[in-house]
Amino acid sequence: MPRGLIDITPRITPDIAVWPGDTAVSREVLCEIEKGATVTLSTLRATVHLGAHADGANHYGAGAAAIDAMPLERYIGPCHVVRARAERRPGGVRVGIEHLDTPLDAIRHPRVLLHTGTFPDFTRWNSDFAGLDPTLVDRLADRGVFLIGVDTPSVDVQESKDLAAHRRFLARDVSILEGLRLDHVAPGEYELIAPPLPLVGFDASPVRAVLRSLA
Repeated sequence: MPRGLIDITPRITPDIAVWPGDTAVSREVLCEIEKGATVTLSTLRATVHLGAHADGANHYGAGAAAIDAMPLERYIGPCHVVRARAERRPGGVRVGIEHLDTPLDAIRHPRVLLHTGTFPDFTRWNSDFAGLDPTLVDRLADRGVFLIGVDTPSVDVQESKDLAAHRRFLARDVSILEGLRLDHVAPGEYELIAPPLPLVGFDASPVRAVLRSLA
């Protein structure tokens, strides 16, 4: 990638893990230059919650905004990358304020990306990844944060039935990015570039998430 850009998007291959029961990635090649066609043409089939992706609010709120109606400016601009001292445990743990390496009062950008390290291999599903404590969502929203990203498949633990974190995102009008690759990113301040596709009516969109240093 060009100098100064950091790709935080997992590579999309047939091996990438998707939520159990969701649609895995497949590619149907309709024609190929190597086989005599004038062009190569492919069809992609996959869940829209694929790799790095943005959730539409309608994913977790009846009648809420679909991904095409989410404010585009939320996905582009200054952000903080913050490490959270989370552990992998059966049932998953919820990341709270006390787990953050960066004090809340040091967070001054409206976008926060949380590196938990609890979903280390995007080709191997592990159900014990960390979720977020609803109180953390509220405290960040109180500071003007309107987008939170995570390096896991969900802001809630896998076995959550009430989706407590999602409900706070909805109540506080905070947007969600999930499935980010942050293991190679140092904590600090960056510019985030991760706009979703305008998939009309859809509940999510894959993104090509990139960071650029503000230094």
